[in-house]
Amino acid sequence: MNRERTLTREVIATQIPSGEKMPLSPNTRVFIHQTLGGSYTVQTDFGLFRIDGKDGDAVGEAAIDNKVDATTLADGAPDPEAIWAQLRQVFDPEIPVNIVDLGLVYSMDIEKQNGPAPTDSPAYRINVAMTLTAPGCGMGPAIAEDAKSKILLVPGVNDADVRITWDPPWNQSMISEEGKMKLGLI
Repeated sequence: MNRERTLTREVIATQIPSGEKMPLSPNTRVFIHQTLGGSYTVQTDFGLFRIDGKDGDAVGEAAIDNKVDATTLADGAPDPEAIWAQLRQVFDPEIPVNIVDLGLVYSMDIEKQNGPAPTDSPAYRINVAMTLTAPGCGMGPAIAEDAKSKILLVPGVNDADVRITWDPPWNQSMISEEGKMKLGLI
């Protein structure tokens, strides 16, 4: 299968590793490296980028619907399982295992906040602490931005903060059994 394509229209892509959003023009040649987690990782003459799945048509692929099929809990809070499912859709562009199975997500907390006046209905912020496979990994901003954008799709979520931490340091023993099988470690 030929993975080299030409963009048919402009798309807003996330530059890797900076996480900066920037437009890629029509007729830009791209090479698709990876299609995981509802996005396309592509190489251009200007570097590596992540294109959202909804823009799949621009690279000659089917658009990927990243809609979250979940409801809020009875009190209006987001469903924690839906948030974890979204985090399982986040991949390092170079590793075909999601950040949860890689053991990179240390915690996920749902914080209830006061909603905007005049309704004062509850708003929910999701706080995630995660790490990377190595302190020198430049992918942090891109992965954190991808995680945040996927969390914000969950019904009931109003805000999200994805924080990179180095304590405790990551090691291979943190990878789930499923992740180890995908990586050929068991």
